[in-house]
Amino acid sequence: MRAQVSVEYMFVMGFAALMTVPLLLIYYTYSSESGDTVATSQALQIARKIVDASESVYYLGKPSQTTLKLNFPDKIKAAKMENYEVIFNLSTIHGIAEIVQVSAVNISGNLPTSQGIHIITIKAEEGYVKVTSN
Repeated sequence: MRAQVSVEYMFVMGFAALMTVPLLLIYYTYSSESGDTVATSQALQIARKIVDASESVYYLGKPSQTTLKLNFPDKIKAAKMENYEVIFNLSTIHGIAEIVQVSAVNISGNLPTSQGIHIITIKAEEGYVKVTSN
């Protein structure tokens, strides 16, 4: 009789474990994908703000400048500005995602890749916009 109770208990606990493991895997996958989605959206928003501010400053003329206070996500692996593009490379569960925002004006400078709040200065120069981070 004791053996039967022990075996039934083991079956119940095994069934509970079989139900818990897939649920934990689903939760982990969903939370990883949602974190990637949030980081991608933040990087795209940062790129848009930089491009919008760059175009605004450029069309105002050379002595113009502005500063942006931006919160960078932790998944940024590389950030660069080449000619008319702001490019972020993000590490996701599916590999490296590239976020590109195209500008109407020539942009040069550097961007931080570390997580956190950064102050970005955008200054109009002769024929291009210079972006620096503090």
